[in-house]
Amino acid sequence: MRVLIILLTFIFYSVTICTGELSLRDYDEFDVPTGTHIPVISLQEFSTAYCEEGDKVSFETTADLYLYNKNVIPQGTKLSGYIDKKNEPIKGTNAAMRVFVNKMYLPDGYEIPIKAYIYNANNNIIGGNLTPPAKYIRTPHYQRWAMFRAMGTLQCVPGAERQMGQHVTIASGADLIIVLVAPIHMTHTLIN
Repeated sequence: MRVLIILLTFIFYSVTICTGELSLRDYDEFDVPTGTHIPVISLQEFSTAYCEEGDKVSFETTADLYLYNKNVIPQGTKLSGYIDKKNEPIKGTNAAMRVFVNKMYLPDGYEIPIKAYIYNANNNIIGGNLTPPAKYIRTPHYQRWAMFRAMGTLQCVPGAERQMGQHVTIASGADLIIVLVAPIHMTHTLIN
C-alpha cells in the first residue's frame, strides 16, 4: 500500500512539473533606490587619530525602513563597512575621512551586499573643514562722518596664518545617516 501511495505521488508531481502547473512561492523582488537615507548609530568609536584606511566599522539601524508597504530594513539591522579614505590634519585644515558601507545583515542573519557611505553634505567626507585663524590683526578704520579724521574704530581682521588641524572622531552611539549610492536588490524580507 505504501509503495502504491509513493508511486502515485511521484507520478502526480512528475506530471505537474512537465505540464508547468507547479506553482512556486511568489517572491517579491524589488530595489531600494539610490539616494535612500538609512538612520543608524555607530557601534564603536573610530577616529582619524588611531584608525587607518581599511579599518572595519559597524552600525545598527535605529528605525524601520518601509518601502512598497513593507518593512524592508527593520530596526536592529546591522551594517558593516570600512574607512575608505583618510586625510591627516595639517596646518589650516582638520583631518577628514570617508566611510564606505558594504554589508547589511538582517536580524535573521541574512547578508545583503550594499554600496553606501556615511552621509555628509561635503561629498560624504567627514571633517576636512578649515581651522580658525592663528591670530587676528588689529586694523583701524576711520569713519567718513567723523568731524575729526583722527576718530576711528579698531577692527580685528583674521590673519593669513591658521591653526593646526584637529583629528575627527565619531563616538560610539553617534546618530548618523547612511546614503545608498547604488540600489539594493532585495529578494529577502522578514515576515513577522
